[in-house]
Amino acid sequence: MKQEPRIIVSGGGTGGHIYPAIAIANELKRRYPEAAILFVGAKDRMEMEKVPQAGYEIKGLWISGIQRKLSVSNLLFPFKLLSSLWKSRKIIKQFNPDVVIGTGGFASGPLLKMAAIAKVPTVIQEQNSYPGITNKWLAKGADKICVAYDGMERFFPKDKIIKTGNPVRSDLLEIGSKQEEAIAKYRLDAEKKTVLIIGGSLGARRINQLIENELDFFASKEVQLIWQCGKLYYKEYQKYNERADIQVHEFLDTMDLAYAASDAIVSRAGASSVSELCIVAKPTLFIPSPNVAEDHQTKNADAIVKQSGARMLKESELEEWFQKTITQLLELEAMKIKMTHAIKKLALPNATNEIADEIEKLIQKEKIV
Repeated sequence: MKQEPRIIVSGGGTGGHIYPAIAIANELKRRYPEAAILFVGAKDRMEMEKVPQAGYEIKGLWISGIQRKLSVSNLLFPFKLLSSLWKSRKIIKQFNPDVVIGTGGFASGPLLKMAAIAKVPTVIQEQNSYPGITNKWLAKGADKICVAYDGMERFFPKDKIIKTGNPVRSDLLEIGSKQEEAIAKYRLDAEKKTVLIIGGSLGARRINQLIENELDFFASKEVQLIWQCGKLYYKEYQKYNERADIQVHEFLDTMDLAYAASDAIVSRAGASSVSELCIVAKPTLFIPSPNVAEDHQTKNADAIVKQSGARMLKESELEEWFQKTITQLLELEAMKIKMTHAIKKLALPNATNEIADEIEKLIQKEKIV
């Protein structure tokens, strides 16, 4: 009998899949310090960089998604899928895992499919209120499906669903005492209001264009900005670092302090961001990306907006409503209090532990068998 668990984690493509995967792995490593943990991702995607930085080994599959328009990548997709299924089977056979965990992304599809065929226990961690094609395809063969929203039995077998929430960074659980440190870190004027803009790890073109167009508006309000423009756009917008009231960042590596410093937040509505913002509980404006499968970011944000926990503007509404909405978030105290109270009630801060508990049950069951 194997003494320490052997665990494969697969998730990637975006930070929204990678960081939950790393959070789960870290918690399992805390519980089982001698555990063997292997990540599997998609070649040439950001997980191939971020996972080794977190201290874990990763193997890459030749896999990508299907594009909406005709492309060479689409023509190659059947070959990529077959290649990835074959390599996944080989990885599973060689590594001999006790459990396989998928947090979404291209690579998790073939890996979890082959794990289920090999009778290895599998766990899906679905972050969104509307799951993607991959997790719907995998659901029948999964042992457990950890979700963050109610009503997921529309998509998954009800008896497999456990509502846990999405894993978030542990340093976000207490930001109230970090404001002074945050102001010093980001060299802010403590007398001015601060707006944090986050468009995802790669960046969001439409949000960046919006913020650039509204710089004079923010200046007129004496508002300072912490602006994460993303890896793809940093060269274009770094010139605004010359202004004292604007800080442009490619990536924020101290998100707890960025949240602590902010009076209001403008964000995309990826699942991980939404979960973090529920815990942070600051006045928030969601601007969902319209360029994602099944428009799931709008559905993620709408689940919070319906409970009065945030505001949402579609990209088509920004010109007309952005200035008014930001002004309300910064200045209407009664609305801010109501909003932060409502969004805090939606937070699920113990998600990482609860997901790890479910994985641990499968590991122990496997060892007994």
